Amino acid sequence: MNKKRIERSLKKIAKKNGVSVEEVRKEIEAAISTGEGNPDPKMQAFWGSIPSKGDKPTPEEVIAHIAGIAKQKNKP
Repeated sequence: MNKKRIERSLKKIAKKNGVSVEEVRKEIEAAISTGEGNPDPKMQAFWGSIPSKGDKPTPEEVIAHIAGIAKQKNKP
């Protein structure tokens, strides 16, 4: 998923929920922190599998990763 599509998706979510794009990003970042703190080994493996340029994946990196998973699962 490219950056433009991710940005459009974030804008669409923000508009649908009556909040700013920054608020959507903050909510995703909170979900990332919660998920990464989950002690379940499967959850740790999932969060560890997300390619990230930093110590923690960005909302955009998480969206791209999950979109890639969905795309693979929907292949015939």
